[in-house]
Amino acid sequence: MIDKDGYRPNVGIVLCNGRNEVFWGKRVRQDSWQFPQGGIKHGETPELAMFRELREEVGLRPEHVRILGRTREWLRYDVPREWVRREWRGHYRGQKQIWFLLRLTGRDIDVCLRATEHPEFDAWRWNDYWSPVASVVEFKQQVYRLALEELQHFLQVDNQPAKVRRAYGYGMKAHNGRY
Repeated sequence: MIDKDGYRPNVGIVLCNGRNEVFWGKRVRQDSWQFPQGGIKHGETPELAMFRELREEVGLRPEHVRILGRTREWLRYDVPREWVRREWRGHYRGQKQIWFLLRLTGRDIDVCLRATEHPEFDAWRWNDYWSPVASVVEFKQQVYRLALEELQHFLQVDNQPAKVRRAYGYGMKAHNGRY
C-alpha cells in the first residue's frame, strides 16, 4: 500500500531497557544494523502494526513491553533509486513512519529473533540511545535523528552527541542469533 506521494506506511520501534539503551538488530546475512520496523497492512492501525512487527522481528509480545510514547506525525525517508525494486520504480519514493518508544518490561531472554520462519535479524545488542543515528544506513539517518529527538522527552536521556558517546564505548554489549 503506497500513498499518492509514493510513500509506504510503516512503523519504527525504539525498544529500550531499564538503562535507556536501545535494541539494535543486525539484518540477516548483512553487515547492516537498524531498529525494528515494518509496513502497516491494510486495515491495521500503527499500534497494531507495531505489535505485529515486534513479535515477528524480535519475538516480544505486548506483555513484554510498555509503550512510553510515539511520534506525533509521519516521518519520511526516500530510498535511493538503486535500492528500489524495478516494478516499484516511478511510483515508490520511500517510507513514511510512525515511531514508537517502548520499555522492555520482560527480560533479555524473552527476545527471540527466530519467532517466524523468515527472521529479519540474526544478532542484536543494546546500544547507547544516540549511537544508531551515526550507525544506520545514510538515507535513514535524518529520520532516526528526528525520531530519537522527538521521543527523548519520554526518557531521561543525555543529549550528548553519538560520536562522543561512541568514543567511550557506551552500549556495545552484543548478543548472537541464538535468541
